[in-house]
Order: sequence, then C-alpha cells, then structure tokens
Amino acid sequence: MKILSIESSCDESGLAVIEDGREIIFNSLASQADIHARFGGIVPEIASRQHLLTFPKLLKDYIENSAPHNNIDAISVTYGPGLAGSLLVGVNFAKALSLAWDLPVIGVHHLEGHIYANWIRDGQWDGEIRGDPVLPAVALVVSGGHTDLVFIETHDRYKIIGQTRDDAAGEAFDKVARILGLRYPGGPEIERLATQADKPVVFPKPAIKKSWDFSFSGIKTAVLRFVQKAEKQAPLDDMLKINIAAGFQQVSVDTLAERLVEAARVFGAKSVILSGGVAANQALRSKVLELSDLPLWCPKPSLCTDNAAMIGARARFLWDVGVRHGMDMDAVPNLRMPYDIGAE
Repeated sequence: MKILSIESSCDESGLAVIEDGREIIFNSLASQADIHARFGGIVPEIASRQHLLTFPKLLKDYIENSAPHNNIDAISVTYGPGLAGSLLVGVNFAKALSLAWDLPVIGVHHLEGHIYANWIRDGQWDGEIRGDPVLPAVALVVSGGHTDLVFIETHDRYKIIGQTRDDAAGEAFDKVARILGLRYPGGPEIERLATQADKPVVFPKPAIKKSWDFSFSGIKTAVLRFVQKAEKQAPLDDMLKINIAAGFQQVSVDTLAERLVEAARVFGAKSVILSGGVAANQALRSKVLELSDLPLWCPKPSLCTDNAAMIGARARFLWDVGVRHGMDMDAVPNLRMPYDIGAE
C-alpha cells in the first residue's frame, strides 16, 4: 500500500510517498530555516505563506520524477498540533488531492508521526537495517514544542505518561542559544560548542517529585542568571560560552535520558524509542545507550526533524485500524494524542 503524505505543522514543507509504512519511495523536504533565522525564531505568517508557494513545486517534482499518482492508495496529512496557518495549508492541500484523485484521506497527529519515523527500515541513526521497534515500548518525543513520554502497548493503544510543564527541551536549547548569542536553530549550535568544552559549567538538575513530567524553564533561567553574573565582571569569552553550552546540554541530556530509562523499567518496556528534533543530539543517544540495556530505536537526523515520511509511516498503521477522515477534517493546532484509537 502506497500513501502520499504531507507535513506542514511548522516551517518545514514535506511531501513523501511511503509503502507499507516502512519503505520510502519518495521523500522531499523544503526547509525555511534560513528565512526565519534572521528573526531568531519562526514567524507564523511567513511560514504559512511559504508553504503555499512550496507544495505545488514539491508535487510537480514528484509527478515528473516518480511513478504516476494512480499508484497511490491514500493521502495522509498532519492535522495537528502545530501552527494554525501552516496546518491549514497542508490540510487543504491534502483535501484537494483527495478530491482530484478520488482517494481517502488520513489525518495524523504530528507527535505520533515522530514516533513512527522509527518504523522506516533504513532510517536508523547508526545506519543499521532494523525491524519494527519491539512493543511494548516507551518513547521520548523531544522537540522544539514538545517533550513527552509515551508508553506504547500496541499501534492503536498507548498512554502519555509524562509531559513538559513549561518549556520544551528544544525550546530551551533555542532560548539558551539566544542568551549566548548563537545562531537559530540553537540545538545544533549548542551541540557543536559542547564538543569543545574543557570544564562544563555545572547547572542544577530539575527535580519534579512523584511525576514523569519535565521542566526546562529552571535550567534556562539558571543559565541566564549565570551569564548575567559573569557579564558584570567581563564580556563572555569564547571558552566560557563553550563551557556554558556544554553544561546546559549535559544537565538537559541527563534529565531526558534518566527519565526515559526509568520509565521503561517501571512500565516493563521491551525497547526504548527516541524521536523528534532533539533526538538528533548525539549526546542524548549516547546517554540513553549508557544507561539502558534495552534495544534503542532512534531515527537518523533527517528523520528526526519534521518530515512527511514519518507521517506516511504512521498513516499506514492508522489505516489498519480503520481511521479515515472526510472533507470535514480541519486543522487542530492544539490536537491531543488519543490514548485508545480504537475507542475514538
């Protein structure tokens, strides 16, 4: 079964064709990172307008360079959560294709898509060709907008066991990068600097008792106060910036990895899953491997960030449990993950 999938939840325009939820037939992505970098973050109006300009080009490229569209069995699209304008562009584009090609349409939750990037066979971070992640599993979805722990029992039954109470991890990386005067997006910049550290600054680890939830606002504030205090003495030199970045990354990575591994132990998981943009961070992967003896699934960097291939991967399993969306489907910026899809 081949599914053409569309992703436009934020500033990435993605179009892909996935076979059987595991094989990439076509995958194209247009990034707006350079456009938004000058503003230090995403400008929603610019993002949605850019999607409008980009999707016809991506579709033309697919039609001209790949198999004809009559080989497609369904259309899938991210319909939430995300930026309202960006989501609307993708959802309406999917509806138009559904009408034009007389195909069913499947709406996909963006975070579920991130998790299912791990079902793409040649998509693992270490280049190995793996089978499907072993269920039950605990997945950590960690990105610019989300930090969630999800216990996955089956493809249509799972439970969110922990979420961020304030800043998401990726958001904290971006904000700390801005404090240090680094380029947006901040995650890759902080990771690059951290590899050069000689004496990382020690920051306090956030503690939320009796909960699987996360909090990164305190870490960000601790970095800000450290920088403000240091700047009263002298401007930050390059080495101090490097050690601040390394210290922030270390406490963030330790917090994420420790909570993931402990949750996997408590819930009796047979594997652990990393996904989302921050999963591309090598230090995070290394820390999880250090702490856990369970098999780890984590996508290669190009599948960690927003992409359409992951949406097509998730859509295949939704199709199997009978999920279909009609022309009344709408973008839902604050869409929540259902615990039991079969009961929806």
